[in-house]
Amino acid sequence: MVRDMQRPAFFRCAALALITALGLGGCSSVYYSTLESVGIAKREVLVDRVENAREAQDEAKTQFKNALEQFLAVTQIDGGELQTKYETLADELERSEDRAKAVRTRIGAVEDVAEALFDEWEEELDDYASAALKAESSRQLRETRRRYDNMIMLMRRAADRMDPVLTTFRDQVLFLKHNLNARALASLDQTANALSDEITALVGDMERSIREADAFIATMRE
Repeated sequence: MVRDMQRPAFFRCAALALITALGLGGCSSVYYSTLESVGIAKREVLVDRVENAREAQDEAKTQFKNALEQFLAVTQIDGGELQTKYETLADELERSEDRAKAVRTRIGAVEDVAEALFDEWEEELDDYASAALKAESSRQLRETRRRYDNMIMLMRRAADRMDPVLTTFRDQVLFLKHNLNARALASLDQTANALSDEITALVGDMERSIREADAFIATMRE
């Protein structure tokens, strides 16, 4: 049990050390081969990266909800506090953009190792001497790929929903920057409901994606 609990930390440290010491970050095939040479299989890398993507989505979900709360708060204040609130919203926008970038980066990392894993799995089916074992492995491959395809579809959909939210948020922060007056408040108030609906839909998609990631991780560990 202790060994299993320490595994994720060991993997991250080992992977980081390998990338730093050997400079393998730009060549996936060599990178994965090196990890396998020290006992870390592509399957483990995939699970670890799905966990990272799930964590990034959870953090982004929280950040976008916080940003919405700050946005809505601005519509409830008088003009004398606008400069401070603008600075708050600008900070929230920057954090939201950073979280969105992290989500996309981690989804890309998941896709990279998944492609390598499935390609290798498919190629190695021809190495079986037993027809029964080959058929069973092929069935497992199809099922794993099906679960993965559904999970990555939900991840991408949730990630895509971030773009219109960020666009709306960015426009309003920019407008507020140059119009610290009642007109700016009126513009924010008009946008508040639409932004609230967009973020609610985004959070819903992220929660579905997170649940699917949890289910995928569980099946990969069976």
